[in-house]
Amino acid sequence: MTSTTDSRFPYQDAALSPGQRADDLLGRLTLEDKAGLLFVAIAVFGDPTQPSPMFPAPSLESTVSKLRINHIYVIGDAESAREFAQWHNTAQDIASSVGLGIPITFGTDPRHGFTFNPGASAAAKVFSQWPESLGFGALRSEELVERYADVVRREYTAVGLRQAMHPQLDLATEPRWARINGTFGEDPALVARLGAAYIRGLQGASLGNGSVSAMAKHFPGGGPQKDGEDPHFAYGKEQIYPGGHWDDHLKPFIAAIEAGVAQMMPYYGMPSGTPYEEVGFAFNKAIVTELLRTELGFDGIVCTDFGLVSDVEMFGAPFPARAWGVEGLSTRERIARLLDAGCDQLGGEFCSAELVGAVKDGLVTEARIDESARRVLIEKFTLGLFDDRHVDPTLAEQIVATDDLKEAGLDAQRSSMTLLTNGPSDAPTLPFAPGLKIYAKNIDSSVFDRCVSVDDPSAADVAVVRIAAAYEPRTSGFELFFHAGSLEYSAEERDELLSLCASTPTVIVVNLDRPAILTPFVDAAAAIIAEYGATDRAVADVLLGNAGPEGRLPLDLPSSMASVSANKSDTPFDMPDALFRFGHGLRYTD
Repeated sequence: MTSTTDSRFPYQDAALSPGQRADDLLGRLTLEDKAGLLFVAIAVFGDPTQPSPMFPAPSLESTVSKLRINHIYVIGDAESAREFAQWHNTAQDIASSVGLGIPITFGTDPRHGFTFNPGASAAAKVFSQWPESLGFGALRSEELVERYADVVRREYTAVGLRQAMHPQLDLATEPRWARINGTFGEDPALVARLGAAYIRGLQGASLGNGSVSAMAKHFPGGGPQKDGEDPHFAYGKEQIYPGGHWDDHLKPFIAAIEAGVAQMMPYYGMPSGTPYEEVGFAFNKAIVTELLRTELGFDGIVCTDFGLVSDVEMFGAPFPARAWGVEGLSTRERIARLLDAGCDQLGGEFCSAELVGAVKDGLVTEARIDESARRVLIEKFTLGLFDDRHVDPTLAEQIVATDDLKEAGLDAQRSSMTLLTNGPSDAPTLPFAPGLKIYAKNIDSSVFDRCVSVDDPSAADVAVVRIAAAYEPRTSGFELFFHAGSLEYSAEERDELLSLCASTPTVIVVNLDRPAILTPFVDAAAAIIAEYGATDRAVADVLLGNAGPEGRLPLDLPSSMASVSANKSDTPFDMPDALFRFGHGLRYTD
């Protein structure tokens, strides 16, 4: 590959330190260039000359050339690793012709799991597929998590993704919260250990030209949401601490700092009933500067969660800025408040011209912009983006989603499954014996090797049904992607499944993207097994005994909504009358 270095200027000299190079380049930039460094814009994979068809975003070309923004969060996917790498290189060529040619840092939410939420994660397509984070919490292996994160690093860097907006280090202490799927569970010590291992896998021993920059989120812990509602939306803006467990939620972030995490993201929520000012965490100087930077010693990049400044429309519905507690401020005043709090970059925003205007209005000093721009430039130099901005599309094809990586992902899917019940101890239901007649619902029947598929449950020896954890669908827009509300199944869902259990021995396979209330089915089902992101093939392998379930619950499962309501939102292991406790998980040998 061709190097883009040029020794005419110190910032182009790879022999100098990242700090020296950043200082030289910073002195050559216009105010508009500096302002652009403080934004993380959104681009949807596709034609870089066309506006986004999904989000209210200009074209990538316009974002880079006109707005001077060169940190891009990528949504959407290619058809192959080669195509992804080629798209990346095209975008970098656009950036190389703008101003002093600052390369783009491409970032992404997780792309190796099963969950699709365009503001939180993407289901694996180009990349190898693994369980969601809860599955790694079920396996409790730091070694596996670090190995997995290294796979993520290799596949990301092969196509040009150099910044990961993960790991999510929140605690799953409020069972109704819609973001539990992205956590490692509710145990502070376990989340701290696995989060640190994940950061080591992404970044290596230290951040360098082979690393992916990790962003730990959502500081100071986004789990204890009032009534379990999410602060993406105004009705969920309050975070509460009825049990006084603020420090438990900090523990994973302290471990992340010790592991050398490069970036932090505060959450949208605002603390309620604490000594802190009731404004969103990113607007809160006592949180970002005094707690995170001064007390905990973090000196990396702080990037806000997306959309704290501008009101937009998403998926056909209004989506106001998440400026909780400072709704009355103007756009420029919100920007100034975020920078004064200690944030460096504004996520999901395009209003770099408003930052320039804030400087001209006297709301922000250019020296304050320089402080954050320097941090951003140092990371770009440390990652080696200035020295070789391109990736090799052919090599990307050879690295991404190889057969051995796909098999490793399947192994993790299989082993993470958690066997909750398995019939009487003297006659367990699982694993299946060869030759059984199986009725399959919501699962491809062809995956059951050595068994006979039947279409009528009354003719089956056993039924297998895959179900999702219960949730209450919201009405429109971005809310549709969030599984929130009650954890109880509707009467219709419950009765249909109980009817099948009464007529045919039934194995329930439940996807735990949140803690489902399985009480009605425990005595009725022949067996219940939980998965955290698994293909039909992986599920069948476990049910057939080709692999055994090794996972243990990474959180408590409630017995009823009464137990959920009695659970204190900030307190680990506070679930009264839990149906299954943290750590529960049977083995075939039990």
